[in-house]
Amino acid sequence: MKVNKSIAALFLLLVIFFDAKAQNKAAFENLKTVLKKIEKQHQVHFSYLEKDVAGVSVQSPAKEKTIESKIDFLIQETELNFEFITSNYIAISHKSKTTTIRFQLKDATNTIPIEAATIKINGSKNVTTSDAKGLFEIDPKTVFQIEISHINYLSKGITINTNETAKPLNIIYLYPLVNELKEVVTANILTNGISKKTDGSLEIKPKKFGLLPGLVEPDVFETLKQIPGIVSADETLSNLNVRGGTHDQNLFLWNGIRLFQTAHFFGLISALNPNLAHNIKIFKNGSSAFYGEGISSVVDIATQNRDSEKDPTSIGANLISADFFTQIKIAPQTAVEISARRSHTDAFQSPTYKSYYKKIFQNTAISNVTNNEIVDYNNKENFYFYDATAQITQKINSKTQANLSLIAISNSLELNEFKTENDILVTKNSSLKQATYAGALSVNSYWNSNFRTELEAYASVYNINSTNESITNNRNLNQENTIVDTGIRIKNYNTISNTLKFQSGYQFNEIGIRNFDQINIPAFFRSVKEVLISHALIGELSYQSNNNKIKTTLGVRNNYMASLSKNSVEPRLQFHYNFSDSFSTEIQGERKSQLNSQVIDLQQDFLGIEKRRWVLANDADIPVMFSNQWSVGFTFKKNQWLVILDNFYKQVSGITSKSQGFQNQLEFLRINGNYTVLGTELLVQKRIHHFTTWMSYSVLRNDYEFESFNPSIFPSNFEINHNLTTALIYDYNQMKLALGSTFFSGKPNTLPLSTTAIFPTLDKPEIAYDLPNSSNLTNYFQINVSGSKSFKFNKNNVLTVGVSVQNIFDTKNNINQNFRINNNLNTIEKVDTYSLSRTFNAFLRCSL
Repeated sequence: MKVNKSIAALFLLLVIFFDAKAQNKAAFENLKTVLKKIEKQHQVHFSYLEKDVAGVSVQSPAKEKTIESKIDFLIQETELNFEFITSNYIAISHKSKTTTIRFQLKDATNTIPIEAATIKINGSKNVTTSDAKGLFEIDPKTVFQIEISHINYLSKGITINTNETAKPLNIIYLYPLVNELKEVVTANILTNGISKKTDGSLEIKPKKFGLLPGLVEPDVFETLKQIPGIVSADETLSNLNVRGGTHDQNLFLWNGIRLFQTAHFFGLISALNPNLAHNIKIFKNGSSAFYGEGISSVVDIATQNRDSEKDPTSIGANLISADFFTQIKIAPQTAVEISARRSHTDAFQSPTYKSYYKKIFQNTAISNVTNNEIVDYNNKENFYFYDATAQITQKINSKTQANLSLIAISNSLELNEFKTENDILVTKNSSLKQATYAGALSVNSYWNSNFRTELEAYASVYNINSTNESITNNRNLNQENTIVDTGIRIKNYNTISNTLKFQSGYQFNEIGIRNFDQINIPAFFRSVKEVLISHALIGELSYQSNNNKIKTTLGVRNNYMASLSKNSVEPRLQFHYNFSDSFSTEIQGERKSQLNSQVIDLQQDFLGIEKRRWVLANDADIPVMFSNQWSVGFTFKKNQWLVILDNFYKQVSGITSKSQGFQNQLEFLRINGNYTVLGTELLVQKRIHHFTTWMSYSVLRNDYEFESFNPSIFPSNFEINHNLTTALIYDYNQMKLALGSTFFSGKPNTLPLSTTAIFPTLDKPEIAYDLPNSSNLTNYFQINVSGSKSFKFNKNNVLTVGVSVQNIFDTKNNINQNFRINNNLNTIEKVDTYSLSRTFNAFLRCSL
């Protein structure tokens, strides 16, 4: 029995021994895993080189221990040094490497670690790079120098000696190559993320964007409508008028690619994913000489990746569409950014969609001036849109970076029309497709801290085509408008001194436009293709005084239109002067030319929805357009008050009546002329704690001059004499609320002299009109509201919900009016177009 008890006791001891061994073995974990647990529990951060902790295993310290006790335990169990740099920042290094000097590179403006910097020891071939945390180490034997360089930062030389080994971690700050902090006149115009620069431009950063009335997301082009001097009388994003100009006179760029299509849903929704754009610059005047075309304004949108930004992913949806956006680092030197958005309108017709549909496809009921008869047409449509972008950023070496940008935008509409005529159901099928496909490749080379070169090649294809089967007869009309735009740009940046910079460059552009029309009754066919080639040489000199009181840029663009054998010298001026920290003034001027424009042949073209087609100048019936602009402005900011006043003059020559959208006695004429705009813009803004209130007002006079028409001078179709917007915005603790109103005077209109037609010939009734644009529509007024709330679950995961209501009081604004002949009754019919009715929208977005 004693033997059996001894054996049992021995067996029990063995079990306990092996169980303890197994438990001890199971308690050992990878050191990085243990460090992450400690970081999460105690809210600290460990700094280390990957090779120092690779392959190290250790028991996990007891959870209830203090952070100091856990660090003492890890020091005893590993061959590593742990040292508190701050109360929550701990540096790790090898005990055996007491002579190794460890460094961390950080951005001097925001303290974000700098990855992929090149560190070279002078007089040696030894080169190393900083890791994702900005860390690197060297092992000095004597005093020596190192040179630190990075594609986006100023190079820096440092003398190293062994005395610095006493510090566990040495922080080195680098300054960005382009530091625009001193170039801001004022920040947070209208809302967070909009600032005014010393070059006269407005800069929008959607990632810092606040909220604007009626918007739930930072829509790029919707934002433009809030800026003084920019208005859309018909509420669409495909008809933005800047200081009295037409939409096609604006230059829209996306990563250097010109966009000929700016909207989905035929004007109601921006063509760009609202969560995509990183930086948008808007010039109403005084733009850089590197911008050609666009005689009215420049909207330059850049979305290249930045090293300082984390890899975000966001998924969202509203009552019209769903989208996603992600940025992935697939290699240390390679980053990919992808976005996509698609409407769900072909599967689900929300109240928002129905409101948009009513706005865009209205006028199926036509009021007869004489007897108010109503003619109804029933429509059944299938509509959807999508857009997608892809961008690849590749660091070739420490001084060279390449960026590839791709974009696709598409709208598709299938329309079935029904009517009952003599008790017979008549059905017609029509379609409209609009698409843009484009790409650009740019290479930036930083030769040294004073000189860099940018080389860019781009190609863009825009196409709109329609099939229109008439509901009133058997006529079929096929139409197409296609643009192929390609080019190369070279830009050199030279820093001459602390106060002088010089930029030079060359641009080549080839643009081809094809217009196609085919009708069955009467038989008609037209296919016209035109190509224009242009070359531009550019020089620009910038001066900024050491005390930052004066900043001025003088540029010149020599534009040679090879296909027309025409040359244009186009000077540009930007001058900014600070009288004090509170008060500044600026003077801007420019001359520009434009070779392409949009015209309307017939109001019914392209289903009457996107009726404009692009054409090229031929220096005959379609001349080259030129603009001359001057403006003088003042800015005052003090005690949370902001006042901006701009006075401007603009004269544009070479316009054709077909580009102005006439719907009166000039509708079928093709005459050339000019327009002149004189105006003032005022913005007054006040911040009180978490509230911002602002009022913007513009007044202008905009007159046409057509020498071959009588009268030769009359108001422009785009003359909005008075435009007033107001807003009250609240932004605090992840809650945003915005309430605002828009008022502008009614656009010019031409009335008939009589409600009955006249007959110059017996078989052709016409409308006798009053003087062109001698009357105005009723004034426009609308109140909008929006709100959003963000819920932050941790550092990276944020859920945001928001709602908006446009035209909250359902005001019925008449935004267009025209007249036409009823050939059956020989009477005049009035066609009224109304603004968007009360429209509710909501969105949900998750950022990961």
